[in-house]
Amino acid sequence: MLAPVIPHLTIAIDSGGTFTDCVYRIAGRIKVLKLPSTPVDPSRAILDAVRRICSLVPASKVEVRHGTTVATNALLERKGARVAFVTTAGFEDTLAIARQARPNLYDWNQHRPEPITDLCFGVPERVTTDGSVLVAPTDSALGDLRRVIRDSHAESIAVSLLFSFANPAHEQAVATALKSLRLPISLSHQILPEFREYERGSSVALNAYLTPLMQSYLRSLERGLARRNASLSIMQSSGGILSAASAAREPIRTILSGPAGGVIGALSVARAAGVDRILTFDMGGTSTDVALLPPLGGRRVGDVTREPPTTSEGMVEGLPVSIPMLDIHTAGAGGGSLSWLDTAGALQVGPRSAGADPGPACYGRGVGATVTDANVLLGRLHPDHFLGGAMRLDGDRARQALSAIPTRSFATLEHLAEGILRVANARMESALRRVSLERGHDPRTFTLLAFGGAGPLHACALAQSLGIRRVLIPAAPGALSALGILDADLRREFSRTVMLAPGSPQIAGLFRELENEARTTFAVEGVRPMLKRSADLRYHGQGYELRLDWSANAVARFHRLHAQSYGYADPARSVEIVTLRVQAIARSPRPRIRRTSLARPTSRHALISEHRIFEEGRWRKAGLYDRARLHPGNRISGAAVITELSATTYLPTGWIAKVDALSNLVLTPNAGGRR
Repeated sequence: MLAPVIPHLTIAIDSGGTFTDCVYRIAGRIKVLKLPSTPVDPSRAILDAVRRICSLVPASKVEVRHGTTVATNALLERKGARVAFVTTAGFEDTLAIARQARPNLYDWNQHRPEPITDLCFGVPERVTTDGSVLVAPTDSALGDLRRVIRDSHAESIAVSLLFSFANPAHEQAVATALKSLRLPISLSHQILPEFREYERGSSVALNAYLTPLMQSYLRSLERGLARRNASLSIMQSSGGILSAASAAREPIRTILSGPAGGVIGALSVARAAGVDRILTFDMGGTSTDVALLPPLGGRRVGDVTREPPTTSEGMVEGLPVSIPMLDIHTAGAGGGSLSWLDTAGALQVGPRSAGADPGPACYGRGVGATVTDANVLLGRLHPDHFLGGAMRLDGDRARQALSAIPTRSFATLEHLAEGILRVANARMESALRRVSLERGHDPRTFTLLAFGGAGPLHACALAQSLGIRRVLIPAAPGALSALGILDADLRREFSRTVMLAPGSPQIAGLFRELENEARTTFAVEGVRPMLKRSADLRYHGQGYELRLDWSANAVARFHRLHAQSYGYADPARSVEIVTLRVQAIARSPRPRIRRTSLARPTSRHALISEHRIFEEGRWRKAGLYDRARLHPGNRISGAAVITELSATTYLPTGWIAKVDALSNLVLTPNAGGRR
C-alpha cells in the first residue's frame, strides 16, 4: 500500500565528519535517519538520505535544511580559491601585517598563520571617517587594476577599501570596473560594514576564498534535489537559516553551520524542560563544541524570545572571522580522535581524527586507536547495540589498535583505554571551563546538556570534574544538531560602525536605516521579520566593546556588564557607541510540546541483558538498557549502558538516570551513593 502524499515535508541534515544525521517530523513525531558521511563529496550522503526519506514519506513539496562543513573544511585544509585582494593604495600589506598580538607570549615555536592570499592590489582612492571623498578612483586606475587582476589568474576577488562602511561608492565603482572579468566579487561594505581594517579585510578575503567552492557545491546539490522537487536552505553560524543563494554569495556565514544547529537545538530542549542555566556539550566524531546559555535575567524560562549569545570576534585557524556567529568554543577531541605518544612518551589524544574513512578501528577499516575504540574496550559501547543495532562494532580490532600503542605505563589495555578517556576528557573539560569559569560563571550552578554521537558517553565524567550536579540527555541526542536546524528561524544581522555618544540624535535615524535594510532583504524571502536593536559600547579610549540590547538605560547596563566581565566599572568615564546592530528574525513554526504522564519508576522492561564494564580499574556488573523502551517516570541506577539509534549513554556507578515528562534523561549523582 502506497503512503499518502503530504503537502510539505521539511528535512534537516547535519553533515558531520563521521556521520550524516537527518531529522524530519511526521504527525508531530521526530524521525531520525543516520548515515555514514561521504567526506570526498558530502552531497552524496545528503542526496541518498533525501531519496530514502522521500520514498518513505512522499510529499508535494520538500524543503531541505542543511548544516554544512564544506566551508570549514576548505579553510582548515587551505583548499579555497586564488583570491585577488583589492584595498586602498598604501594598505596592500594589511593581511600580512595583521595584528601584532601573540597568542602565547613566551612560546618560541608560535607561528602566525599565512595570509589567505598574497595577491594584493592597491587603488588610489581615499574616504574619510565620516564618508567624505578625498580622492576618487580614476577610470585609468580602475582599468589598470582590471588588467593586473586578469593577468594574475585570480579565481575570486575581495574588495576592502578604507572606511567603505561610511561611504561604499568607491567599492561599488571597483566592482563595476571588474565585472567584465566574470569572477565572484566580495565587497566589504556588504559582508561586514564595520571598522577595524584588518578584521574586515580578513573576513571579506575569507569570503572570496570560499565563494567558488561553495557555489559549485550548492549548485551541484540543488541540481540533485531538483529531481525530487526539493528546495535548499543553509544553516548559518549565527543560528539562523539562510537561503542557498545567500549562502553561495556569503559562504563565510556558514563556517560554524553544524555546531550552531546544536546550540539552537539545546536551547529548544532547555526551553521545553524549564531549565535556566545551560552548558552545552556536543561531542561528535572529530571534535567537541561547547557553549554557555546564560541566565534569563528575570524572563520566564520558556520564553521563546530568548536568544543564544553571539560574538563578532571569531577565529578560524588563527584568522579573524568578524561575521556574527554563536559563541561556541571547539576542542580537538571527538569519538574518532586518534591516540598517540609524543616525543616524551606521554599519551595524547587528537586533534588528528580517523574521520568517516577509515574511521575508528572497531568500524572495521581503521587501524589507529581512537576514543571510540577505548569505549568499546571498556564496555561502554556494546558491539551488538551500536546505532540501535544497525552497525556491529569489531571489539577485536579495537583491542588490536590499542595494543599497537608502544607504551608500558599502563598495567593492562583496559587501563590504557581509561587513560585515553581521561586525556580526552581533560581537553573537553578545559573547553567547558573556558566558556564558564574564565567568563565569570560558576559551572556548578549550570545543567550540562550533553548531545552528539559521543556526548552522553562522557557527560557524567565531565560533570563530576566540574562539580555539576545535573546532566540532561535529550531525546535523540546524536541528532540534536539536525533537530536545531529543523527548528531554526530565518535570521540575519545588519550592522554599521558609527562612533557616537549615547545621547546623539543620529542614533534613531541610523537604527531606522538598518531596519529598512532588514525589511527589504527579508521581503525577497516573502516574510516580515521581527526586529531587535543592540549596540556595541565601550569606555572612550578602550580597544574593545561589549554588546548589549539597546534601550533607554543602555549606559547604566553597560557599566554593570563591564563590572561583571572585567571586575570593575567607571560610571564617571564617558561611554561611546561603536556599532549599531539590528537583528531580523522570522520565526519558524514550532511544534506543540508533548508531555507524558509519569509511569512507575521500574525500568526492568527496558533491560536488554546484564553487561560488564571496566570502571575505575576493575570490571563491574552493569545493566544494558534500550532507551526506546523507557517511559517517563522510569529510573535506572548506575552502572548502566543505555543504547539507542543516535547515541549511547554511559551511567557510572553512583549516578541515577530518570526519564522526565519530555522523555529526556536526567542524570544526577546518587546522594546516598559512594560518589
